[in-house]
Amino acid sequence: MSTTAFVGGRILTMAAGPEPEAVVVEDDRIVAVGDRSLLAAWPTATIRDLGGRTLCPGFIDAHNHLSIAALHPRWRDVSGAPSIDHLLEEVRLQALAEPDASWIRVCGWDEGPAGVQPTRDDLDRLGLERPVLVAHYSLHQGVACSRGLDALRIGRTTPAPAGGEIVRDRDGTATGLLRERAWGGAHAASLAAYAEPDRWGELIVARARRLLRQGITAVHDAACPPAAEAVYGRLAASGALPISVVVMPHAAALLHNDLGARLDGPPTGEGDEWLRVGAVKLFADGGTSIALDVTMQGQALRFGTTMDDMAEHLLGASERGFRVAVHAMGNVGVQRAIEAFATAASVAPDDEHRFRIEHAGVASPTQARALAALGAIAVVQPGFVDHVGRQSGGVSFDEHAWLPFRDLAEAGVTLAASSDDPCAPFPPLWCSARGADRTTRDGHRFEADQAVDFAAWLHAYTAGSAIAGGQEGERGALVPGLRADLVILEGALEPTPPPRVVQTWVAGSPVSPAETPG
Repeated sequence: MSTTAFVGGRILTMAAGPEPEAVVVEDDRIVAVGDRSLLAAWPTATIRDLGGRTLCPGFIDAHNHLSIAALHPRWRDVSGAPSIDHLLEEVRLQALAEPDASWIRVCGWDEGPAGVQPTRDDLDRLGLERPVLVAHYSLHQGVACSRGLDALRIGRTTPAPAGGEIVRDRDGTATGLLRERAWGGAHAASLAAYAEPDRWGELIVARARRLLRQGITAVHDAACPPAAEAVYGRLAASGALPISVVVMPHAAALLHNDLGARLDGPPTGEGDEWLRVGAVKLFADGGTSIALDVTMQGQALRFGTTMDDMAEHLLGASERGFRVAVHAMGNVGVQRAIEAFATAASVAPDDEHRFRIEHAGVASPTQARALAALGAIAVVQPGFVDHVGRQSGGVSFDEHAWLPFRDLAEAGVTLAASSDDPCAPFPPLWCSARGADRTTRDGHRFEADQAVDFAAWLHAYTAGSAIAGGQEGERGALVPGLRADLVILEGALEPTPPPRVVQTWVAGSPVSPAETPG
């Protein structure tokens, strides 16, 4: 039996009560927390002096697309491409690098300062004999070449799926740009070209080790398709998972709400501390086409994409024993989620539904109070302050707020923190700083009245995320009986500058020094 005692620093338990002086770990469990006198009961313990640093529970990223992010090293990154020619050269290099893949995929397209917007005609100029897909960083849209559109059976008369858009020229010809659900099928088709189980597993392990260097000891893989679930299962069975994973089942076609036969499989809660089934992932609105119905200086503004089948599938999943998580970026999506949650609660009022709303990107104080009344958890992304703040163009609403962290917290909604990696940076301390000071990288203060203090974000990344994943009985706090997933931090617990991760411990053992954020 291995015993370690942590002393000599600040200890954040994320539980009620005064801060302790010591934490004792035996093997993979926390066994004692209190003042230094308790060390007398463990005379042979290895003493780990924190040297004035801070000990806290391991971070839980409650909305992370680990299985997709793991594949990104296989794709050329075209983020910030300064021109169409530059982007096309990256596509050409990708084709050379992966000659056997049935699709050629590049990732991270973000329009950028140059406003780069590829079309099917641009991609066709390369003369490649395989379908090409340029994936947007948001994973909510992309551009396909003509071969890609043919493979997807998208022609001049093909109707757009409900909740999606096939962008067309004036003459009806598809430009190649596919949004929301129209993109979901392209994502699934191109992903299959790279998702060989063994190699996918190796890439998941490599990506997970990067997360560990930032103190992340568990993730909830939001929108996890069946193929990824199977890869996780093999990794867990062989003891190869470096971090704990809660899989959030979703259809193979991203943004589609019909999980089909997956609802016959393992329900929410099944599994163990390394791999567990979480809430099913559903969508109420778009990601780049968020659904808004707001006013600005009294003028109405309505637009965006909704997924009108969400409520039906939410109720069906709930009746099958699954908890539910609903992507809702705009206030229309938030309202539809609230209404669907209320219906599910009325059908089974005695169940602990633990409703999750993912993002809540634009919402009102009234909606925050409605979520609190339903016992919902808001799985939010403090790091979004950076890119949403830079892209919002200074637009603000009369009754609604962008990223309404304070409104949610003051209404009594539990906040669970996350990154949405690979759609945004994943280091929890960097993200927490954005949520605490509401400042973008270019120095813009973005709706500063919605800031939540740094300590609250540390709680959201630990105890809050554990509650969101149904994991509070195993992790998220430093209390006896829970697993010894730990992080040691150096520096003041403030947003400017934030502290840094010195070391990460998983199941009672040190596993990683810190990685400098990119």
